[in-house]
Amino acid sequence: MAALTHAARHIDASEGTPEADWLPWLASAGLSTVAAESLVPDGARAVVVAPHPDDEVLAVGGLLASLATLQREICIVAVTDGTASHPESNQWSALDLARTRPAETRRALQRLGISQEPVRLGLPDGRLQALRSQLEDRLLPLLRPDDTVFTTWRLDGHPDHEATGMACVDAAARIGARVVEAPVWAWHWARPNDPRMPWARARLLALDAESSQRKRLATQAFESQLRPDPSTGAGPVLRASTVARAARPFEVMFP
Repeated sequence: MAALTHAARHIDASEGTPEADWLPWLASAGLSTVAAESLVPDGARAVVVAPHPDDEVLAVGGLLASLATLQREICIVAVTDGTASHPESNQWSALDLARTRPAETRRALQRLGISQEPVRLGLPDGRLQALRSQLEDRLLPLLRPDDTVFTTWRLDGHPDHEATGMACVDAAARIGARVVEAPVWAWHWARPNDPRMPWARARLLALDAESSQRKRLATQAFESQLRPDPSTGAGPVLRASTVARAARPFEVMFP
């Protein structure tokens, strides 16, 4: 994989690489496949560590729906409450977001078939790079050696995603747990067959119709992120391209 500088994984204001480019390439790339049962074997637990409310769904929402059907034990860890999603907004204050976004997560998880309340760490949105060691320490007592930890890719492009991914990798190594990373923003800045992506270790998880539909419905639960902000003129935080990627009948992850 080519070396990745911050500039190389820049997230600009566009819709990013269109699905019309990604889907044909992913269909023909010959990525190795993986099943939910092998990612989280019987008796193991899935721990999903999300930097922000909605990342758990965007990254592995279809997998979570499948695991709920399989009755696997699931723990969701919310690192932040997503209070920095609407900077300078007169419509969405940090206090409003602190109430709204966790509630949206609960609705989304219910649509995936998950009733457990997430573990909330309450770390500040947008500042996880400086708090990576603290995040790692907060994760340690939550993890067990038989866990499979799912999180955002450590080179995803968003600083909070990258800090969370690295903290999970380090914490899991100390515990002896397995880590699976999932790209979220990388689909925006990368291109098909992009040498900056670790395709050799990529695995494709096919989603059945029910799991795929549950993920689409869960994505729609994040209403605060799907509406434009008239007070700033900003468009939705979850762009149309992000929503389209969440509608894929598969998920790609990096074990």
